[in-house]
Amino acid sequence: MLRYIYCAHVELSMENILKTYSCKVPEPTLRRLPWYLSVCRLLKARGETYVSSTRLSKETSIVASQIAKDLSCVNIVGRTRVGYEIDNLLAVLESFLGFTTSHKAFLFGAGRLGAALLNDTGLKQFGLEVVAAFDNNPKVVGHSISGIPVYHISEIGAKMRRHNVKIGILTVPIDNAQEVADRMVVWGIKAIWNFTPLRIRVPDDIVVQNTSLYAHLSLMFNRLDNMTDEER
Repeated sequence: MLRYIYCAHVELSMENILKTYSCKVPEPTLRRLPWYLSVCRLLKARGETYVSSTRLSKETSIVASQIAKDLSCVNIVGRTRVGYEIDNLLAVLESFLGFTTSHKAFLFGAGRLGAALLNDTGLKQFGLEVVAAFDNNPKVVGHSISGIPVYHISEIGAKMRRHNVKIGILTVPIDNAQEVADRMVVWGIKAIWNFTPLRIRVPDDIVVQNTSLYAHLSLMFNRLDNMTDEER
């Protein structure tokens, strides 16, 4: 799935950010932009005001020319021998990535993984506010996790009417993943952040972002197993 924005090489300002430009931003670039954002947040916290593509390259292990290309596609152009102004870089990236807007979400499956996400206060800093969780386990239903109430799954209809949520986070066991995903679609969820190992099937107009911890774990194991003795 691709998201597009239009851009041109012009001086960076919030007025220019709101204009329409002509450069497509593909998914690989979108995946890299949050890395640049995180580095800039750390540098700002240290009191730095400018960052070069070489510095970003060192911190992210992404080649400097690719970083410059990525940033130009969201209308960010650095100054020669100076680099990028961190405050403007943060403003543009946070706005473009949607982190400045609060997106409400429901979480389905308040087990260990679900509870860990509910305890993650960092999600709110990136624009995702989980307003309620749902489960059928009597040990968690009726309680709160980090101030977020956990309801029985049967209450979803009433809560949907109250909050008008469009994003659902799926952290149920794999055996229930497709069933819950089907129900999420019926309830009006339009985007699903899927943490289960199952590739759920949904209608074409539903956005799905698969985040499989196990898939990334297998990649790490594979890379580790293929290292030479010297690399180890």
